[in-house]
Amino acid sequence: MSTLRLLLSDSYDPWFNLAVEECIFRQMPATQRVLFLWRNAETVVIGRSQNPWKECNTRRMEEDGIRLARRSSGGGAVFHDLGNCCFTFMAGKPEYDKSVSTGIILRALASLGIAAETSGRNDLVVNTPDGVRKISGSAYHETRDRGFHHGTILLDADLSRLADYLNPDVKKLQAKGITSVRSRVANLVELVPDITFEAICRAVTAAFFDHFGSECQPEHISPTALPDLPGFEAQFAKQSSWQWNFGQAPQFQHLLDNRFSWGGVELHVDVERGVISRCQIFTDSLNPAPLEQLAEVLPGTEYRPQALSAQVARLKEVYPQQADELGQLEMWLAESIR
Repeated sequence: MSTLRLLLSDSYDPWFNLAVEECIFRQMPATQRVLFLWRNAETVVIGRSQNPWKECNTRRMEEDGIRLARRSSGGGAVFHDLGNCCFTFMAGKPEYDKSVSTGIILRALASLGIAAETSGRNDLVVNTPDGVRKISGSAYHETRDRGFHHGTILLDADLSRLADYLNPDVKKLQAKGITSVRSRVANLVELVPDITFEAICRAVTAAFFDHFGSECQPEHISPTALPDLPGFEAQFAKQSSWQWNFGQAPQFQHLLDNRFSWGGVELHVDVERGVISRCQIFTDSLNPAPLEQLAEVLPGTEYRPQALSAQVARLKEVYPQQADELGQLEMWLAESIR
């Protein structure tokens, strides 16, 4: 039996692909060497310790139907579309060595006429007429007995859209967590105009087989053709959940303030694991009672528009004479935390 395993995903769903990756990583024999090649439709992928409200334009993402996916590895936020090739290498210890997988990617690129080199901890760069540009970034995850190295290669990504989703709205956040480092990037089509995703996959596969001096049959996987992965449904449910993608954000504080025709409102919230843990509201409204009650009920509420709107809606029933004012407040809160 070959110690190599090659998986090719036919799904563009980031939650599906990350769930497959996580399940295989947990269940693979320590003697196995795995290569997983995949790509995602329009998605922002954030690192394990990142705050999406700080890193991403969550409002624009919601408007444009862009998914958020949190991975189990570290590193920064990246935008994926079908112009990216994603790769994952997995191995047991002590054989796991990210320099091996990096070398495989470099040899694959060289076979396509692309002279790339390593830069910093986890980037691959090329020389272009406009200077040195990043074409690949990586992140890593290790446990006691195994490790994985995954990353993306920019083939023909819509680079203009990076700024749409990775430049967050200006929110008055005091946020902890890992902050992304922005780099100047380039697509490989600028160097090799006819390059394709399939060509990159063939080159990486060939370099993988060549390094280990062995081959294996590829496994094509999709939601209708799953490999035997015990626990996959639970892992997919986790990867696609708000609690994982947003709720795992490090603790932060948010100050919101606005002036309405009926008075000014200043709201301070502390958020832990996506849930409001503390709330203070200051106002010069002549009828502050609903706002005072809102400050009492918001702790324990998820920091998402639907949850805040539900709390304000309940107050409308208690204070029907101020329903219009509370409606304005509800709309403002929903827009402010997107």
